[in-house]
Amino acid sequence: MGRLGPTEIILILVVIILLFGAKKLPDMARSLGKSARILKSEAKAMKSDDQQSAPADPPHPGTGTAAAPEPAPRTIQAAPGDVTSARPVTEPSDTTKR
Repeated sequence: MGRLGPTEIILILVVIILLFGAKKLPDMARSLGKSARILKSEAKAMKSDDQQSAPADPPHPGTGTAAAPEPAPRTIQAAPGDVTSARPVTEPSDTTKR
């Protein structure tokens, strides 16, 4: 396999546009960006959790200290201005006559 030249890259882009359509590509790019932001924030949170949870001195067995409580589960917040995840819910209507 050789290097990709400009004509091959253009050909690949044309095939992608034909497969997914021009209307779908911005939505796909937006969702990819959101996924990357979530992944980055979760990786940063895991690093900070590891640094905070690493004790300076390991606990000594038999000292009679109680175990530390488990931390509360984290939730992933939507990005500000993200309205695609909030979809209106239609209430079921009662169409039967009583």
